[in-house]
Amino acid sequence: MAVVGAIFFSAKAIVAKLMYRYHVDAVMVLSLRMMLSLPMFAALAVWQARKSPPLAKRDYGRIIFLGLIGYYLSSFLDFLGLQYISAGLERLILFLTPSFVLLISFFFLKRRVTLLEWGALLVSYAGTALVLLHDLRSGSNVLLGSTLVLGAAISYGLYLIFSGELVRRVGAMRLVAYAMCVSSIACIVQFFILRAPSALLVPVEVYQLSLINAVFCTVLPVCLTMVAVARIGAPNAAQAGLVGPVSTLFLGAMLLDEPITMIQLIGTALVLSGIYMLSRKKV
Repeated sequence: MAVVGAIFFSAKAIVAKLMYRYHVDAVMVLSLRMMLSLPMFAALAVWQARKSPPLAKRDYGRIIFLGLIGYYLSSFLDFLGLQYISAGLERLILFLTPSFVLLISFFFLKRRVTLLEWGALLVSYAGTALVLLHDLRSGSNVLLGSTLVLGAAISYGLYLIFSGELVRRVGAMRLVAYAMCVSSIACIVQFFILRAPSALLVPVEVYQLSLINAVFCTVLPVCLTMVAVARIGAPNAAQAGLVGPVSTLFLGAMLLDEPITMIQLIGTALVLSGIYMLSRKKV
């Protein structure tokens, strides 16, 4: 479940790239994804609410905040960045999220970082830098796209830090369902602020890809990952997720004709090695 969830979730970059071929932008890609996801997450939220105790009043504001930074802002920056960089590089940068959680905890929460963890960070960042330098040859906007996706990774890292206490009290599945509902509503409101309703008149292929994005790259992987965490624990589920960047690299080659070079393979191996070292660290 964890492996399939990681592959499906990583594939959202591939689907977004396919949608961009129909001359839609990041606002449209994200909005259609969340419009179609909202009914499913709303149903999940209702189911979780019926079988769980009521939320404390203070938790409502926290869930809204987490939904805005963890799924709305992070996803928006991610899809913006995907307009300029390859799906493989996007997945590598997003996969650095655990390292950003570590650095934020070190600088702002005074968490002690071991020599092994510093080594893991260096290995991961060296791999990403290698792929970034390789991709810079292919376009002038690669640095812009990489910066946007980096912002997405940092935003999601903040979500993980701020959600720690709430997850233990509310439950992971319930928190995700509520936060995704908040994010979906924010995306829909943003769309109608920035676009006229007539902008929804797009080719039917865009809606078909959006449905795939919503079901197979959003709702299904979230549920699979949560069930996997409940069965095998978060560390093992995180290690299974290492397949994500590799699957994106090969899916990009098959569906988008993105080349796979030796430098990309070496960089991906370095990133995965560093993140694996972090995931093995006992908290």
